[in-house]
Amino acid sequence: MRLLRLSSIAALAFIIPAIAHADQEGDRLREALRTATAQARAAEDQRAALQAKLTSAEQERDRLRKQNEAYRAQVKEAEQAYRQAVKDFNERLSERDDSLEKWKVAYGEAAGVARAKDAERAKFEAEATAFKASTKACEAKNVQLVKTANEVVTKYEAMDPFEKVLDHDPVFGLKRVEHQNAAQDFRDKILEQKAKP
Repeated sequence: MRLLRLSSIAALAFIIPAIAHADQEGDRLREALRTATAQARAAEDQRAALQAKLTSAEQERDRLRKQNEAYRAQVKEAEQAYRQAVKDFNERLSERDDSLEKWKVAYGEAAGVARAKDAERAKFEAEATAFKASTKACEAKNVQLVKTANEVVTKYEAMDPFEKVLDHDPVFGLKRVEHQNAAQDFRDKILEQKAKP
């Protein structure tokens, strides 16, 4: 029995430390389990927080993607509006150039007509001035002609009947020569007053 006791003691000696060791191992495992559970909870909390952040980031990404698409659409519209504005401006510029060219041609024609009319006006003014001078000269000569005609008529009226008979006397013709000389003088005066165009 002794052997049994000894073997029981020896077994107990082996078992007690093993039990103690098993209790320590159990405590250690329980502590490890608590730590693992806490870590798992922390990891789950962290995963939930990261999942929330991921969801938030995806929502932000979707929002930014939509905003980006809206901005691209605005940029596309702005580019189209810009192209249309440039096209319209170029068309207006072309129309203005055409209109300006037409105005230049019309101005050149009008200026040519104005120069021709101005030349005609100057010519007519010169002719009018010449006609005025000629008219004044004619008027002055006409006054002299009227004086000369009045002198002739006055001399003829001043002749008495005896002078008239002597003037027509075919035999002596003394007065006739005198009258012919006077008539020639009057004719010369009249011819001097003749207007020369």
